[in-house]
Amino acid sequence: MLENEHCLFLKREEPVLVGSGMIVTRQHRETVFDLTPAEWEATYELLQRVKTMLDEQYKPDGYNVGWNCGSVGGQTVFHVHLHVIPRFPDEPLAGRGIRYWLKQPTNRRP
Repeated sequence: MLENEHCLFLKREEPVLVGSGMIVTRQHRETVFDLTPAEWEATYELLQRVKTMLDEQYKPDGYNVGWNCGSVGGQTVFHVHLHVIPRFPDEPLAGRGIRYWLKQPTNRRP
C-alpha cells in the first residue's frame, strides 16, 4: 500500500478494472472541494507515485482519473476519494473516457 501523511492508495481487486484503486484522505472530507491545500498537495504527490507503481506493474496505455462529487455526480461513498483506473487497448471500451457516457443524447436534460 502506498501512503503519505495525508492520504493513502487503496487498490481494489476487481475482475474488470484491473489495477484500479482510490486515493483517500486520512481525515474525513466529503468531497474534493473540502480538501485543504496540504491534502491537495499530498494527493498529487501520491498520484504520481501510484502512476509509477501501476506503470511498472501493469504497463497500461492510458488512465482515467476522477472524482465523483455529490449523489447526482455519482458519489456513493461520502468520503473524498480519487479514482485511478489504468486503461488498456484490448478493452472493449478502450478510447471511451469518462465524458463519453455523459455526452450521450440519452443524458440530455429535459
